[in-house]
Amino acid sequence: MDYTLGLNTNFAINRIVEPEALVGTIAQEIGMSRIQLTPEFLDPSWPAPLQASFVKRYNSALQANGATISTTFSGAYTRVNHLGHPDPDVRAWWKNWLATWIDISADLGARGTGTLLAIMTYADDAEDARREAVLKRVIDDWRDLAQRAKDRGLSFLMWEHMSIRREFGHTLPETRRIQALVEQDMPLPFKICADIDHGDVTSPDPRDYDPYAIAEALAADSPVIHIKQSSMDKGGHRPFTPENNATGRITPEPLLEAIRRGGGQDNELVFEFSFREREPTDSNVIQALKQSADFWRPYVRV
Repeated sequence: MDYTLGLNTNFAINRIVEPEALVGTIAQEIGMSRIQLTPEFLDPSWPAPLQASFVKRYNSALQANGATISTTFSGAYTRVNHLGHPDPDVRAWWKNWLATWIDISADLGARGTGTLLAIMTYADDAEDARREAVLKRVIDDWRDLAQRAKDRGLSFLMWEHMSIRREFGHTLPETRRIQALVEQDMPLPFKICADIDHGDVTSPDPRDYDPYAIAEALAADSPVIHIKQSSMDKGGHRPFTPENNATGRITPEPLLEAIRRGGGQDNELVFEFSFREREPTDSNVIQALKQSADFWRPYVRV
């Protein structure tokens, strides 16, 4: 088992936006080689020539720095209803957007891409039959997108379990139920992206929001696991700085042991951090990332 460490680019939104600077900062300053790119940096709604230009720049920067975009993932921009939107024309727009994101991911050499399945409105989530109808429609749309991903040479797609019911996968049993539905008749593997800080904190079963229980339960089906320093308040996408580690719940060896118990093999653990535009936080982003990478470096391949 060869666990690796990657870095999601949420940290850099509006801070480092040029391909050369972003890849160089991650590879040279932070000392990490695996990148999970989010669409804020190369948007599928941009004009095609602009997309192609940025793909070329990213690929050149990756080669120059010995880095890879191992996977891509949705960012803050796509935390919207998309395939769960009640309007069919809006859903069609987002389906095309996701198809283009799959194309971009393939052009960047990513082995897979992911996002949350969809988000339901209050109204759709209020009735069991209506909720199940939305889920079926969403899975049908993802089946079409999975064929696109297969045709473009991706190895897998991922959906991320979330923390409230209308975002899908808020408890471990519900995540398992949805995964069984998602796997049916898919043209390529459709996996889970486990996130150790997700889960419904109102669940009567504490395993549903316990980071170690989530890692163990989902490791075998999660090629990528989003990690961050977790605390009981589930209050943010915190980096592994000394200050956060002093009060946080996550240490590398127990988390890796939970992944091993769950049958995880060769999982990529991806830092998914976010930083508010406030001082001193904003000025200390790169330092926090360096500290996080150093904290994990003895335990995984960076």
